[in-house]
Amino acid sequence: MQNMRKYENKRSCKGFTLVEIIIVVVILGIAAAIAVPMLSSAADMQVRSAANRIAADLDYAKNLAITHQQSYSVVFDPSGESYEIHVDPAGTNTVIDHPVNPGSFVVNFSADSRLSRVNIVSAIFDPDSSDTITFDYLGSPYSGAGTTAPLNSGQITLQADDFTLTVDVEPVTGYVTMTGL
Repeated sequence: MQNMRKYENKRSCKGFTLVEIIIVVVILGIAAAIAVPMLSSAADMQVRSAANRIAADLDYAKNLAITHQQSYSVVFDPSGESYEIHVDPAGTNTVIDHPVNPGSFVVNFSADSRLSRVNIVSAIFDPDSSDTITFDYLGSPYSGAGTTAPLNSGQITLQADDFTLTVDVEPVTGYVTMTGL
């Protein structure tokens, strides 16, 4: 009889209570709720990375213009999914050398496997709807390859699959922001 009681006590201790199971399910639910928004598609990540790169390169061109006291332009080619940074000393309008990678400062999304899904839908810098933005020696943005038309608005629209992001360039200051996050 005593052996039977020991067996029954051990048997009843082997399971989980309903409260313990509910606590584990709640903890797993909270962990899943936190993790799911962090998991976005590859297209979303590529567009965000491309937008950050464009924003950094626009700031780089603006800083070069201020530092070297001459005009620097960022020329977009939406059909080629690329852009370049040009310097314009005495009207030569040449592509600058990349500060890190060997060669010219040309960024081509379709050639970069990390950004290959990104499409440059449009790059429009008013008032003349140019695909080029130029920064003068003060860092002020202008539309087009020359510095005669002050920028009213500037937008670069990027897309991968269903995700779209817009990089905006503010008039006068050249401040870069992103919308559509």
